[in-house]
Amino acid sequence: MKSLRTPDDRFADLPGYSFEPHYAEVADGTGGTLRMHYLDEGPADGAIVVLMHGEPSWCYLYRKMIPVLVDRGYRCIAPDLVGFGRSDKPAERTDYSYAAHVEWVRSLLIDHIGVSDATLFGQDWGGLIGLRVVAENPDHFARIVVGNTGLPTGDAKITDAFLSWQRFSQETPDFNVGAIVSMAVKTAMPEEVVAAYNAPFPDDSFKAAARAFPLLVPTSPDDPASEANRAAWKTFESWDKPMLTCFSDGDPITAGGERVFQQSVPGAKGQPHATIEGAGHFLQEDKGPEIAGIVADFIAAT
Repeated sequence: MKSLRTPDDRFADLPGYSFEPHYAEVADGTGGTLRMHYLDEGPADGAIVVLMHGEPSWCYLYRKMIPVLVDRGYRCIAPDLVGFGRSDKPAERTDYSYAAHVEWVRSLLIDHIGVSDATLFGQDWGGLIGLRVVAENPDHFARIVVGNTGLPTGDAKITDAFLSWQRFSQETPDFNVGAIVSMAVKTAMPEEVVAAYNAPFPDDSFKAAARAFPLLVPTSPDDPASEANRAAWKTFESWDKPMLTCFSDGDPITAGGERVFQQSVPGAKGQPHATIEGAGHFLQEDKGPEIAGIVADFIAAT
């Protein structure tokens, strides 16, 4: 598998981002390895919070949440998904699959870092992948927070907003990651922050994952990932550990998606589910410190 690696100087002096990089090697599935990047901030003996980003962002998205959680005594693990951030980027769109991403993240979190008694915070694809990892390795996780995400099986109707995004991702000649993120928040992003979201992608050859991801969402019942996601739902339908929904009020793609978790997961019953006002799809960018406080309070209470 041919992969690209973004030069380190692309990540120098990014605004609000002074975290040290950490790396692990994971099997690429074809006999080789890929280097995955992750942040590891906070006390080594602190309760672990796994912060999973989605598409087309990277762990930079959590720069506003990590300091709040660390101040509360938590250890934050924030991976860059393969194809994003400082992680290696397989060059072909066909190198990516939902199952491969789940295995890469599982290998990083469980084989390399050895997370246990952890809290998952997953947004966008960070939820789609993170929830699968939790469902398939439940003994390593104590609780879940989901924000603007889902676990689709292809059995339900997909929103028109997502289908429009899917078409755009394949048809646009200029997949400008920073501009895409800026259009999916409610707070104006400074130019240097837009540039930081573009930093992992020196040119279009680095964007195979960003282009591939929208087509990997199960949109039909016979999607390659549908059965595994149905199996994950079976686990969550008897999941009695705490689960919190933390969706924004301004995301047309996942609007209403919190209800399926609240209604289907026993551990979500009676929890103080939050609606983040004035936030778009990338709610961590709009309201990061507020969300971090909610997560910290939830862990402390459960």
